[in-house]
Amino acid sequence: MLTRQDLPALTAGFVTVLVGYTSSAAIVFEAARSAGANPAEISSWLMALGLAMGLTCIGLSLRYKVPVVTAWSTPGAALLITSLSGVSLPEAIGAFVFSAGLITLSGVTGLFERAISRIPLPMAAAMLAGILVKFGMNVFGAMQANLALVLPMFIAYLMLKRLLPRYAVVLVLLLGGLIAAGQGGLHLDGVALALATPLWTTPVFSPGVLLGVGLPLFVVTMASQNVPGVAVLHSAGYRPPISALMTSTGLVNLLLAPFGCFAVNLAAITAALCMSREAHEDPARRYLASVAAGGIYLLLGVFGATVGALFAAFPKELVLAIAGLALFGTIAGGLTTAMRDDAEREPALITFLITASGVTLFGVGSAFWGLVGGTLALVVLNARRG
Repeated sequence: MLTRQDLPALTAGFVTVLVGYTSSAAIVFEAARSAGANPAEISSWLMALGLAMGLTCIGLSLRYKVPVVTAWSTPGAALLITSLSGVSLPEAIGAFVFSAGLITLSGVTGLFERAISRIPLPMAAAMLAGILVKFGMNVFGAMQANLALVLPMFIAYLMLKRLLPRYAVVLVLLLGGLIAAGQGGLHLDGVALALATPLWTTPVFSPGVLLGVGLPLFVVTMASQNVPGVAVLHSAGYRPPISALMTSTGLVNLLLAPFGCFAVNLAAITAALCMSREAHEDPARRYLASVAAGGIYLLLGVFGATVGALFAAFPKELVLAIAGLALFGTIAGGLTTAMRDDAEREPALITFLITASGVTLFGVGSAFWGLVGGTLALVVLNARRG
């Protein structure tokens, strides 16, 4: 039974989807075009991705009563833009199936969970803070771009955090929407409902494409998405069975890959929105936020053809501001956990700095390299003390 206290969780779910789509939907569009997909096939991709994210968010969150948030692999989509040139759509679909099969295998065998369980909590928290810090900084970048919109949102946030902390993000979002409407920044005239149609593409398994596209897609998704996704869960104090999560997301990805679902994984940045105190005062009820997000993902999947126009209606500065404000508490919590242990403080700092730098090597993002750098520092500094 939902109560008034659960309202922030529903809002957090909406903000989660808003941030997820507006931050990377354009990359998915471009990846689909790189594969030679026509508008109807792009609509099918968005439908398959929406269904995959919705089903896994709702199913896993209800099963484990934990805010499990999934997302498409944004680094994977970026990889596809550069690697699908000259690759036919059936061959691309074959690579998606191959990658999904490897993700499923990593869950069934438990290899991924055994590896991820060895990451010390301060380093996981530092990586989380490094991932999110740019979102916090974006509040002030958005303020410079649109002072009349973001400054009132920021001031309202500070006041509401003192007076009505549970509803601060909800009310700031409403205020931002009203200001944006007054500025003429909400462009809803181009939004028209149109149902998406799933289009099956029979996969073709070309060895060169499997090794050149499918294998890198798997590595990037696991290293740049699932690793920080698990870190976010652990940093928030949630310990669902990781192997089961990998198996579930892999199987759903596998089933929907022929319709354009290239990669679905645990979310990191958007997941933090559903795990913060702003989502719900009671950590045991925060799974409602990810269930709400899943419901919206399903709706957007069904109306995949309208997604671009819908999310383009929101001013960019509003999205940046509300995402950053909603993550302030999570960033602070991550830094507090990262710096609390003297013996691991410097490795955690190195993890944070590398992750926050945004460096990418060999197509793998900074979150993975932050863990590598932090682990190296931990080994070296411990050896020095010994």
